[in-house]
Amino acid sequence: MILMNKKILSLVILVDIIIFPTIILAASIQNPLEGTNDFGGLLCKIATGIGELIAVLGTIMFIVSGILYLTSAGSPERINTAKKALVYAIVGLAIALASASIVEIIQDVMGGTAGSC
Repeated sequence: MILMNKKILSLVILVDIIIFPTIILAASIQNPLEGTNDFGGLLCKIATGIGELIAVLGTIMFIVSGILYLTSAGSPERINTAKKALVYAIVGLAIALASASIVEIIQDVMGGTAGSC
């Protein structure tokens, strides 16, 4: 009986830890597409959001590549792995920084209204 109560109590605590912060965060999230009136604006918002995500991941990859390099202990294979990770992080950050500009260029080429980002 006591073991069953501990399991139920553990389940209730787990649900509280997962559900309540989600409800609180959901109440504070704003609409990211607010103020968007056309498809071009929607694409700009999406590109900006994805660009921000890629920028965060690129920064994390900078750190990971540094750690890989420091822990390589002179091994050529591990140094090459660290260099590749650094190159991919740089490419990812360049794409992230240019994401809104890429969308604007595509809109201009397609004949849409450029400059909406």
